[in-house]
Amino acid sequence: MQLAWRNVAPLWILLLDYLLGSVAEEEVLMNTKTETSDLKWTTYSRTKSESQWEEVSGLDEENNSVRTYQICQTDGSSSQWLRSKLIERRGASQVYVELRFTMIECSSRSTHHRSCKETFNLFYYQSDTDDATATHPQWMENPYVKVDTVAADFLLRKGGEKKFNVKTLRLGPLTKRGFYLAFQAQGACMALLSVRVFFKKCPAVTRSLSVFPETVPRSLVQEAVGTCVPNAEQPGPRSRPPKMFCGEDGQWVEQPSSSCTCRAGYEASAGELECKACPAGQFKLGSGSGPCSPCPESSHTGETGAASCVCRPGYHRAFTDSLDSPCTRPPSAPRSLFPQINDTSLTLEWSEPVDSGGRSDLSYSIQCSVCVSPAGPCTACGEGVSYRPAQAGIRGRRVSLWGLRPHTTYTFTVQALNGVSALSQQGPAGESINITTGRNVPVLVSGISKRTATESSLTLHWAVPAQPPYSILQYQLRYCEKERGADEHGCRYKESNSNQVVLSDLRRATQYEVQVRAQTQAGYSSFSPAKSFRTLPDEDDSSSPLLVTGVLIAMGMLLLITVIGIAIYCIRKQNRLKDPELSDKNEQYLMGQGVKVYIDPFTYEDPNEAVREFAKEIDVSCVKIEEVIGAGEFGEVCRGRLRIPGKKENYVAIKTLKGGYTDKQRRDFLSEASIMGQFQHPNIIHLEGIITASCPVMIITEFMENGALDSFLRLNDGQFTPIQLVGMLRGIASGMKYLSEMSYVHRDLAARNILVNSNLVCKVSDFGLSRFLQENSSDPTYTSSLGGKIPIRWTAPEAIAFRKFTSASDVWSYGIVMWEVMSFGERPYWDMSNQDVINAIEQDYRLPPPPECPTHLHQLMLDCWQKERTARPRFTNIVSALDKLIRNPASLKITAQDGAGPSHPLLDQRSPPTPASCGSVGEWLRAIKMERYEESFLQAGYTSVQLLAHLNTEDLLRLGVTLAGHQKKILSSIQALRVQNKSPNNILY
Repeated sequence: MQLAWRNVAPLWILLLDYLLGSVAEEEVLMNTKTETSDLKWTTYSRTKSESQWEEVSGLDEENNSVRTYQICQTDGSSSQWLRSKLIERRGASQVYVELRFTMIECSSRSTHHRSCKETFNLFYYQSDTDDATATHPQWMENPYVKVDTVAADFLLRKGGEKKFNVKTLRLGPLTKRGFYLAFQAQGACMALLSVRVFFKKCPAVTRSLSVFPETVPRSLVQEAVGTCVPNAEQPGPRSRPPKMFCGEDGQWVEQPSSSCTCRAGYEASAGELECKACPAGQFKLGSGSGPCSPCPESSHTGETGAASCVCRPGYHRAFTDSLDSPCTRPPSAPRSLFPQINDTSLTLEWSEPVDSGGRSDLSYSIQCSVCVSPAGPCTACGEGVSYRPAQAGIRGRRVSLWGLRPHTTYTFTVQALNGVSALSQQGPAGESINITTGRNVPVLVSGISKRTATESSLTLHWAVPAQPPYSILQYQLRYCEKERGADEHGCRYKESNSNQVVLSDLRRATQYEVQVRAQTQAGYSSFSPAKSFRTLPDEDDSSSPLLVTGVLIAMGMLLLITVIGIAIYCIRKQNRLKDPELSDKNEQYLMGQGVKVYIDPFTYEDPNEAVREFAKEIDVSCVKIEEVIGAGEFGEVCRGRLRIPGKKENYVAIKTLKGGYTDKQRRDFLSEASIMGQFQHPNIIHLEGIITASCPVMIITEFMENGALDSFLRLNDGQFTPIQLVGMLRGIASGMKYLSEMSYVHRDLAARNILVNSNLVCKVSDFGLSRFLQENSSDPTYTSSLGGKIPIRWTAPEAIAFRKFTSASDVWSYGIVMWEVMSFGERPYWDMSNQDVINAIEQDYRLPPPPECPTHLHQLMLDCWQKERTARPRFTNIVSALDKLIRNPASLKITAQDGAGPSHPLLDQRSPPTPASCGSVGEWLRAIKMERYEESFLQAGYTSVQLLAHLNTEDLLRLGVTLAGHQKKILSSIQALRVQNKSPNNILY
C-alpha cells in the first residue's frame, strides 16, 4: 500500500501545481466593507432641494456593520453624483469593480412618477495627482469616462424577499497613477452596500522545468520571462529564455515557448516541476528531456547525479565509443592455425577467437620472424616478404605470403585485435606456428610473339620452357599501356593454362608491354623481359572504308535534321503572326507532353481533393505565431516561425481563417493554397503548406520582410536608382512569364499584390481573383454585365467590357505596375473616378511618363497598353526588353522631355499643386503627399505660402528633408510657384 501511494504522489503534486497555477490571483485596491470609519466621499447635486447621496451605517449579509451610501430621488430629471477618493492602480492596466447594491421597484414607491428609474451609471476619471475638488473635474460624462449603465437583477418590493445585487464591471485601459469612481443616479431609489476594486494577476508557477514569477498583465497579454529550476538549463547557448503569456484575466494562456531541460545526470520528476539526480547505478549522458538509464554492460557508478558510468577493471571503451556504449575487452587468441606451404610461399588459415570481447570490429595481424635455427634467436622478416591481402587490419581469416627464403625457419604469429586492444596492458593475444621452407628453383619463360591483332585484342604465344624442375601449373601475363608505364595501377593480369592467350578489351591503336611467368609447385618464377605489341590500325594503315561510310551517313542525318528544324521554325513563325496565343499552345505541343499546365482547383468535384494534391499538410506544433501584421479578406495575417524536423527554422507569413466561417468560405480560402502549391519559381510567392487539422485553418507562405511593393516604394520615395527599379520590374515579368507559360491568368496584377523581401526580390502573390483561362466561365463575378469585383485602374479594356481575361490582359496590368514602380507608388490615374478612367481609355488616353522616367520604359508601358490585345508584347518579349536595358544602363539616362508624350486634355489636370493653389503650408504639403514635414516647416517659421518662394536645397536639409526624391518633389512644386510669380531665382539646380 505504501509503494502504491509513492507512485501516485507525484501525480497529486502535478495536479495541485496545475490547479494553483491556473487560478488567477486578485489584489484588492479598495474595499468599503473593510473600512471602519466614514468614507467621506464627495457628492454633487444641481439642486439643493433634491434628495442627495447620504452616507449611513448598515449591516451586510453577515450582519457586520458597514458604511453604505443610499439615495431615493423624487425627481428623475436631475443628476445626483457620488465620487470616491483617489484609488491608486499599482501598475494594473485593467481593474475590476464589484458592486453590491439594492434597488427599490418603482411600482412599490409611494411617490411613483414617470421619471423613476431602476438603474444608475458608473464612471471613472484618471489622474496622476489627487487633485479632485467639489468643482473639478466637471460633473459630466466628459471628462468622466462612462463604464456602464448598471441595472438591478433583483428589485425590492413591499412584502417581498430582501435580495441584494452583485455586479462586476471592468475598467481600462488605465495609464495614470490612479483614478476616481463616480456614481450617477437619475431617479433611482437605491443603497450602495459595498464597492470592491481589484485587479487580477497571474500567480507564480512552475511549468516545464521553468519558474515564472507573479505577473501583472499590462495589456491584452503580458510576456513573462522565466528561469530554469535548479539543476536545469536552456537547451543551447543561443536559445532564448523560457517565456509565457499572462492574460488580462490573470490566467496563463499557453505553455512556455522555450522549455528548460535537466542537466546531465538529472532527470525530470514530479510532472516536470523539478530535476532529480540519477540514483546510484544509473546515469544520464547529456542535458535533455530523457530519463536516467541503467549503466551499460560492464560499467558502474556509485554516485548519484552521474553523467556517465566507469568501466569495470579489465574492460575499456575505445576512443570512438560514446559514453553510453557498453565497456568491452580485447578478444582471445585465434584458434586452429593451419598452414599450407609451397616451397617459398605460404598460406595461413585460422578459426575465430572463442571470445570476441563483446565487439564487432574484430581484425587480425601477422607477425613474421626469421630464425637462424629452430632453437636459435629470431629477427623480423623485413620487407622481402609480401602479404596478401595485407599484413595488418585483415578482416578475413586467410593470408598468403611469398618471397620467403628456401630452407629457412620462420615463426608466424596471428594476433586478434579489436578497438580496445591498444588500451589493454597485457597486449593482444596471438597464436604462433614455426614453418621451414623448401627449395625454390626458378622457371624462366621467353620468346613472346604476336599471332594476330585487331582494334581491341591481341593473340600472343610463347615457347614452353625445356625440361623444367617442376611441372608447370599455369602461366600468368602482365600487360600495361606503354604511355602509362608499368605501374600496378596501369597494368592488368591474366592467367592461361597453355602457352597461348587472347588479350581482349584493349584500346584501339595503343602500344602495350607484355610479360609472362610460369607457376610451379615451388611458386611463381620471375617475369620475362617486356615486349611491345600494338593494336590496329598501325600508323601506315589506310583509312577504313567503313569509317568513311559512317562519316557520310552522319553528315546526311545532320542535314536532314537541319531541314526539319527550319521547316518547324517557319511554321511557328507563320502561326505566331496569325494568332500569338495559339502559337504559344502550339509551341508547348511541339515541345512534348512534359509541359506542366496549371489545373483549376474548382474543376475538381471535391475541391478538398485539389487541396490535398497541391498543398502539404503541416503539423500545428511546427508553427509558432509571433505577431499580427495585417488583416486579409478571410482573417488575420501573422508573422511566425516554422520549424519542420530536420530543417532549419525560418520566418513565415500565416494567413488565418476567422471563426464562424461557412463551407464555401473555407473552400475559397484554401483554393488559394491549391493554386500557389502548383507554382515553383523564384519570383512567385512560395507555399510552405497548410493547417486544416486544427483551428484556426491556416495557409503558411514564405515571409517577405518589406511587405507590399506599393507601400514599400512610397516609404522609400526617391531612394532607388532606375537600374534598381528595372531589376524589380524584371523579376515581376519573369514570374508572370512563368505563369503565362502554365496557361494561368492572374487577373489582379498590381503593385499591392507584389511582395518584396529583404534582398529586394519581388514576388507575385495574392491569387484571390485568379482563375484558370476559360472562355465560358460560370462565375458571375467574371461573366456578368459591367460591374462586379474588377480592379478598373489595372484592368485591360476588353476585360472590363467583355470579361475577356487572357495573358494579354495581364500584360496591360503589368504596364500599370511599371508606372506604379517608376512613380514610387503613385496611385494610377490619381483621383479620377473609375468611370472617368474607363471613358479616358476609350478616348485613347494613356498615363504620361512619371518624373525622370526613362523613355524606353515609358514606351514599353505604351506597348503594354495597346488597344488590340494581339498587338501587345508577351511576357517573354518584356523580359528580353528589360534584360537589354539592364545590359545597357546608359539607355536608362534618356528621359522624356517636358511636353513629350501623348496629348490629351486630362494631362493638363496632372500638373503638381503649387503653394499658391493651396490655402496653407499644411494643405500644400498634404497635396503633394509630404505631410510628414508639416511640423518641421511650421517650427522653422514657414507659416504662410509666401515665405516658401526662396527655399533651396540647403534650407530643406536644415528642415530634415534628406531624401533626394522628396527634395525634388518639394522644389518642383515651388519652382512652379516661381514661374507663376515670374521670379528670376532658380533653386532647382
